[in-house]
Amino acid sequence: MSSGSRSLEGCRASHPRRAWEDVRAYAHWASKQIPTEAEWEFAARGGLDGAVFSWGDEHFPGGRAMANTWQGEFPWQNLNLDGYEGTSPVGSFPPNGYGLLDITGNVWEWTSDYYTTPSKAEHSCCVPNNPRVSSPDDSYAPAGEPGSTIPRRVIKGGSHLCAPNYCLRYRPAARQAQMIETGTSHLGFRCILRPENQMTGRSCLLLGGDLDPVIR
Repeated sequence: MSSGSRSLEGCRASHPRRAWEDVRAYAHWASKQIPTEAEWEFAARGGLDGAVFSWGDEHFPGGRAMANTWQGEFPWQNLNLDGYEGTSPVGSFPPNGYGLLDITGNVWEWTSDYYTTPSKAEHSCCVPNNPRVSSPDDSYAPAGEPGSTIPRRVIKGGSHLCAPNYCLRYRPAARQAQMIETGTSHLGFRCILRPENQMTGRSCLLLGGDLDPVIR
């Protein structure tokens, strides 16, 4: 068995797959919520609005890995420059500007938004709806594609399997669709606490107002 196979076996053993219903059930049990896509991205940027990564614009500042990602040509070459073949313990890399650990890389993270591809750039004088997409009917993949009969939600943050040549999605702006009935060993979640008087719909999260969620 190759070292890559061993690392994948380890991931399967130590990281149970969590589909959307598992995630929602845990958040309800803990009296918390799953962040919307906008809340997640606001927190992931750590105050660096417009930066490429959650830590800035340089991929490896000073030659230092800032997140658990894939180095080399995916899937055949893992240079292991960050010291991890698979997932890494929480806190193995520096926090972002808001003190959040592993907000990008390591494992993808669920958000509560249903997934859809914007038909055009969304520039407006007003803050977008939050969540932007709240109906499962808008989230299905095109007919004939995998997931065309299953609702999809947005996942964010990328994982240790994301490489620049294949999936440069360990960026706060990046997003991907995930079928709600499917969990993987490189997909996780984090919960948030919202102020009791915070309303759904329009909010000032993207403008940095005082409705910022507390993410644990």
